[in-house]
Amino acid sequence: MSKTTASKTPKAAKEKSPATAFDKATYLGWYKEMLLMRRFEERTGQLYTQQKFGGFCHLYIGQEAILAGLSTAMQKGDRIITAYRDHAHPLMLGTPAKEVMAELYGRITGSSKGKGGSMHFFDKERNLFGGHGIVGAQIALGAGIAFADKYRGGDQVTYCFFGDGAARQGILHETFNMAMTWKLPVVFVIENNDYAMGTSVERTSNVHEMYKLGLSYDMPGAPVNGMRCEDVHNAFSDAAAHVRSGNGPFLLEIKTYRYRGHSMSDPGKYRTKEEVEEYKRRDPLEDVRLKLVEHKWATEAQLEKMDTDVKKEVEDAVKFAEDSPYPPLDELYIDVYKEKDYPFIKD
Repeated sequence: MSKTTASKTPKAAKEKSPATAFDKATYLGWYKEMLLMRRFEERTGQLYTQQKFGGFCHLYIGQEAILAGLSTAMQKGDRIITAYRDHAHPLMLGTPAKEVMAELYGRITGSSKGKGGSMHFFDKERNLFGGHGIVGAQIALGAGIAFADKYRGGDQVTYCFFGDGAARQGILHETFNMAMTWKLPVVFVIENNDYAMGTSVERTSNVHEMYKLGLSYDMPGAPVNGMRCEDVHNAFSDAAAHVRSGNGPFLLEIKTYRYRGHSMSDPGKYRTKEEVEEYKRRDPLEDVRLKLVEHKWATEAQLEKMDTDVKKEVEDAVKFAEDSPYPPLDELYIDVYKEKDYPFIKD
């Protein structure tokens, strides 16, 4: 399955039960995608602890089903914009793991030539518009991307991701108002992992069902179980169909959970061990693995081989990053201004 191309609706399955509404290839694709995200992030956490690279570092471990489900629901040409928990997004879109790792290392071979680092991933070829470090900034930018597509007469959908903490920013309300007024083709996605940086949703607002935040603008919304790829795929498919039909934005609140702290510097002491373990029992990676085994779509040996191959891909990415050079000093002046208008920039 292409990373950026997928059908609008799930492929028909040979069996008709709800548990097998998706076919073998879809489940194998989901499993491999989530496995790469998980192993990449686990290795990233280790490397960060070893001080192989600096800056902030936010891991996606536990939330992989969101992007796996999106990968089979989105269409070629659709756009993605997100916040700074963004390592998994380029991986899902097909950016080579070695380029993602090199970007973390700040090397010239990275996807943004080493200038973005952990919090600012971009991939123009695959329509990834960041990776944004300012909390909530991408909400308005996502609407702007959708405005441009509508102005040009395209049928692309922009998927604009932000967290439950960013949903409390004032920019959300200004953007929702304009997006509904202009019927922009954007799906707003709240990745609600319950705690923002460390404060629970219940302590930040009287509105705990966050998909209702758009109701005062007549923006439809829906809650989604973010621990199951099937639920995520269906939610994105329905929301995108609504948006592509010219009805304007749709708001999804995807209930998910990060197994690590907000960032690598966060010990996460505001959560109980029992709560974390309860969510780990709903691990989306394990959920898909069990389905593959139960339906005899893959053996334990085949899944173990897949894991070994993914780990090798990650280790190859680490070696590539460590063997790559840092950007030359001239890169300080490139991609900042429009080069031809500034004669002091060397050709």
